[in-house]
Amino acid sequence: MFQGAFTAIVTPFQNGRIDEAALRDLIEFQIANGIHGIVPCGTTGESATLSHEEHERVVEITVEQVKKRVPVIAGTGSNNTTEAIRLTKHAKECGADAALMIAPYYNKPTQEGLYRHFREVAETVDLPIIVYNIPGRTAVNMEPETIARLAEIPNIVGVKEATGSMKQITDIIRLCGDGFTVLSGEDYITFPLMCVGGKGVISVVSNIAPRDMADMCTHFLNGRFQEAYALYYQLLPLCHVMFVETNPAPVKAALKMMGKIASDEVRLPLVGLSEASRAKVARALKDYGLM
Repeated sequence: MFQGAFTAIVTPFQNGRIDEAALRDLIEFQIANGIHGIVPCGTTGESATLSHEEHERVVEITVEQVKKRVPVIAGTGSNNTTEAIRLTKHAKECGADAALMIAPYYNKPTQEGLYRHFREVAETVDLPIIVYNIPGRTAVNMEPETIARLAEIPNIVGVKEATGSMKQITDIIRLCGDGFTVLSGEDYITFPLMCVGGKGVISVVSNIAPRDMADMCTHFLNGRFQEAYALYYQLLPLCHVMFVETNPAPVKAALKMMGKIASDEVRLPLVGLSEASRAKVARALKDYGLM
C-alpha cells in the first residue's frame, strides 16, 4: 500500500512557536522534488514536546498543504492507549491517509501488552496503521512474532523498522509475507532492507535531499538496481552526519544552512548542535552540493 521514500518532516519553530509558513514551504519543497509521502509528528517532528493542540495543528497543516498530492502518514503514537486512539481519530477526521504509531515508550510493556495496545487502536479507528519499532527510544523491542500477529489485523498494514538488525528485518518479512509493508526507520540501511524485500523508508535525510532519496527508492522498485546502489552510496555520508547528535538537531541545522528554515531551534530537553557537530554538518552539505 505504501512504498518509496516518505519524509519524517521536521516541525520548524520560531521563538518557541510552530512556524506554520515554514512548514508549508518545506512540504512544497518535498513534493516538488518527488517525495512519495509526508510523515508529520514523528520523532523528527519533535512530537514528544508538542502540546496536543500543536500536534493536531501540525497534522492539519500538512493535510491542508499536501492536498492529496502524496499520502500523509500522521504520527499518532503514545504510551497511553487512550491518547493514541484520540490522536488517530483526529488524523482520520482531518484527512490523513494513514497513521504511524510508535511502540509505547517508558512503560516497557510485554509483547502481549504491545499487541493489545495496537489492536485496540486498530479496532477503534478505521485507518491504515504502520507500527513503529525503535527500541533505542522506547526501551522495548517488538519481536517479529508480535509484528506477525499484528499483521493479521486488516488495517495494520506495515512496520517502520528501526532496530538496524537485518535478522529482525528478514524475520519480519518472512513471517508477514508480501502483503505487509516493511519500511526502513534508519536511512543508512534503506538499500539493504529493500534488497531483502522492504518497500522503502521513512526518512530523516529526505528533509534535505528529497529528490535523491525518492529516486533511490523508485529506481529500486522499478528494477534499476545499479542506479539505486549508486544513489545509496552517494547519500550515505548524509545518512551518517544527520545523526552526529540527537535527531532532529542535525537536520534542522542543515535546513537552516540551506536557507529552508529561518531558525534551527529545537525544544528542551533537546539542544542545538555543538560547534564541532555544526562544522561536520556544514562540510557534509558542501561536499554534497547542498550549500
